[in-house]
Amino acid sequence: MRHGNKVNHLGRKTGHRKAMLQNMACSLIEHKRITTTIAKAKTLRVFIEPLLTKSKTDSTHSRRVVFSYLQSKEAVTELFRDVAPKIANREGGYTRIIRTGYRLGDNAEMCMIELVDFNELYNNNAGKKTTRRSRRGGKASEGVAATPVAETPVAEVVEETPVAEVVEEAPAAEVVEETPVSEVPEEAPAAEVVEEAPVAEVTEEAPAAETTDEEAPTTEEDKTEE
Repeated sequence: MRHGNKVNHLGRKTGHRKAMLQNMACSLIEHKRITTTIAKAKTLRVFIEPLLTKSKTDSTHSRRVVFSYLQSKEAVTELFRDVAPKIANREGGYTRIIRTGYRLGDNAEMCMIELVDFNELYNNNAGKKTTRRSRRGGKASEGVAATPVAETPVAEVVEETPVAEVVEEAPAAEVVEETPVSEVPEEAPAAEVVEEAPVAEVTEEAPAAETTDEEAPTTEEDKTEE
C-alpha cells in the first residue's frame, strides 16, 4: 500500500520513469495530444506544466532548463516557437484529460491528454475575438469615414423593390374565386330550357290525322247528298 506516497512510481524504477515521462512530454509537444492511461496522464501533467510555464520567458536560461528535462532540441524549439505564443495569456491549466474508456487487454482506464489551446472544438475564443474586432472596426469606420458607408443604398434598394405590393395588387387566388362559377349554372339552366319546350305538347296541339279524318267524311256526305 502506498499510504502517504505522493509520487506514483508507475511500477518502474526512477531512471525508467524519468525517461518515459521525457518521451511522453516530447510527443505531447510535437503532436499536441497523445493517448495513454489515466495514471500516466496525471503524472505527465505534473511533469510538463512547469516546463510550459517556463517557456513563456524566452531566454537562454529558460531554454537550458527545459532542455535538461526534455533532452530534445527539436522539442525545445517547437515549444518556444509554436506552443509558447499560444499559452502566453493563460495562467495555468495548459493540458486537458479526456477519458476514452477501458483497454481490452488489461482493462486499464484510457484517456487522451492534449494541450488546451490547440483544440479547435472546445476552444471558442477565436470566434468571440473575431466578432469583437468586427464590431470595433465598424465603429471606427463610422467615425472616420461615415459618408461612404451612408452613401451605399443597400437597404434603400431592398425597400424599393415592391415585392409585397405586387403580390397584393395581383391577387391570383381572388381572381380565380371571382370567376362566375356559380353564375353560369344560374343564368343558363340548360335542363330548365329543355323542360319548357315539351315535345308532347307540340304533338297534341297539331293533330294532323284527326283534322283530315273529320273533314273527309263531311266532304263525301256532301257529295252524296248533292
